[in-house]
Amino acid sequence: MLPIANRSGESIHFLDSLFTAASATCVTGLVVFDTWSQFTLFGQIVIVMLIQIGGLGFMTVAILFSMVLGKRIGLRERSLLMEAVSAMQLGGVVRLVRRVLFGTLLFETLGAVFLAVRFVPILGWQRGVWYSIFHSVSAFCNAGFDLMGYFEPYTSFVPFVNDALVSLTLMTLIVVGGIGFVIWEDFAKYRFNFRKFSLHTKITVSVTLGLIGVSTLAMMFLEWNSTLAGLPLTDKIIASMFSAITPRTAGFNTVDTASLSEGGSFLTMILMVIGAGPGSTAGGIKVTTFAVLIFAMIASLRGQEDVNVYHRRISFQQLKRAFVSTSTYLMLAFIGFLVIVGVQEVSLKAALFETLSAIGTVGLSTGITRDLVPISRVVIILLMYAGRLGSITVFMAVSERKMLRN
Repeated sequence: MLPIANRSGESIHFLDSLFTAASATCVTGLVVFDTWSQFTLFGQIVIVMLIQIGGLGFMTVAILFSMVLGKRIGLRERSLLMEAVSAMQLGGVVRLVRRVLFGTLLFETLGAVFLAVRFVPILGWQRGVWYSIFHSVSAFCNAGFDLMGYFEPYTSFVPFVNDALVSLTLMTLIVVGGIGFVIWEDFAKYRFNFRKFSLHTKITVSVTLGLIGVSTLAMMFLEWNSTLAGLPLTDKIIASMFSAITPRTAGFNTVDTASLSEGGSFLTMILMVIGAGPGSTAGGIKVTTFAVLIFAMIASLRGQEDVNVYHRRISFQQLKRAFVSTSTYLMLAFIGFLVIVGVQEVSLKAALFETLSAIGTVGLSTGITRDLVPISRVVIILLMYAGRLGSITVFMAVSERKMLRN
């Protein structure tokens, strides 16, 4: 809200500030203002810091400061960390967090270097380097905030639809940041030896690659004569892949989201619901939950009592958790959707797209975000908050009840 954060030199409304802060901290990317047009360098720094904290998770950042200060990390902190990064066991969780912090720094730095190759010649050294750092952090954390309003407000990366370097760099950062920190641990131990990976890693990696491949082909088919019309074949392939990756849950776009065909919009909404890997910077119901539900459906259709994946049986508790998680997720989205269409004049498609984007912490929008009335904005804020916290909230609530009983 500070005047120094806004180009006008005046404070903006509290609800607008809250919306922006919540969107950044929940690494969503929905905005009521174009980030570059509205906020000064100071405001942009505040936003990127919130993105970094929100992407890594509060507990991870807190442990970082504890390690820097030399403080002892207790059992409770380790338990919360294990839930925050979806670690399989308590032992070694602090070591995993160290790798997460180092890996984050490494990938964001490399991303910034690759983006600088393109941005510095176009924007000059100072602006080019800052844009490279900002978008590398935003992409890795799956946040979706951008400064492309410098070219034209609310365009995201549409001006770079023909730029393979920018698109491929952003896609790589999105996938690496969204695949899950525990996956990094398996890759660090076993490199690319798929057989030695844990079941969690096998499911996450195979489903992620499968979703990218299938949804890229589907997006190309659905948008060939729509948003992809007029592009060369290579650019169509890259743009289709970008449109397949970014809904899970990055929020950038190289084609106009509002101009997507009906089929393209529906596919995007499905991808927003699925999301990316557990314990990552992304949202959604998670690819592991999606996989468990699909395998459970297949087993049921075959008349099988057990659900088996990679020769391992999925327990009833895991099946129940996947069902409850998905049901709760969709129920919250449906309630938010009903409130928005009930309090203002907006199309059903736009309202549904916005609510799924919010609870999935995606950030893609058909353009109605800045036209939402205050009640609708509060609903979107709550959906972003719920979508980002997920199971951590339940874990901490249960822990608190146990402490009170004792």
